[in-house]
Amino acid sequence: MERYAWTAKILPGKQEEYIRRHNEIWPELVALLKEAGICNYTIYLSGNTLFGYYECEKGVAYAAKAQAESPIVDRWNAYMKDVMQMEMDPETGAQPRLTEVFRLD
Repeated sequence: MERYAWTAKILPGKQEEYIRRHNEIWPELVALLKEAGICNYTIYLSGNTLFGYYECEKGVAYAAKAQAESPIVDRWNAYMKDVMQMEMDPETGAQPRLTEVFRLD
């Protein structure tokens, strides 16, 4: 199973709102992520830095394509734009993937 990790920043003073929105995540977004083969999705927070991690049952390329082509993801990204700063990879339309340097299995 392929893994994917990303980082982003919460805008100053927007931490509570970011958390609230994720506590109320849209069911249609959850369904899309699951359909894309994304599982074990976790987002961590340190100060204003976010670290996201998920596993891709259908592969990273499939998960990225499903998200890039989804109007639901576009709406979610627009909805989150006022609480976070997220660089997007122009090639995939997703958060730039972090390079894995160590894994203990």
